[in-house]
Amino acid sequence: MAFKKRTVGKPGEWYYCLKHHKAEEGPECPAKNRLGPYATRAEAEHALETVSERNREWDTDPRWGDEDPQDSPGAPGGGSHGG
Repeated sequence: MAFKKRTVGKPGEWYYCLKHHKAEEGPECPAKNRLGPYATRAEAEHALETVSERNREWDTDPRWGDEDPQDSPGAPGGGSHGG
């Protein structure tokens, strides 16, 4: 078969496949194996860098911390996860 039927996504949308470690136009692999969609191939090729940068930003963003009980509305005793 020369063409695969695509049930999700559309041409012009780019994804990064975690299984094959490459950018793919329109999803070629299952959703569980990909990041995206991205507007361009270059954005998809840099998906892991983007994820890493965002994780660093979130890890250092004081709004995401749960150590101060006042930061967790409605949670008596604070936002402890136990443990």
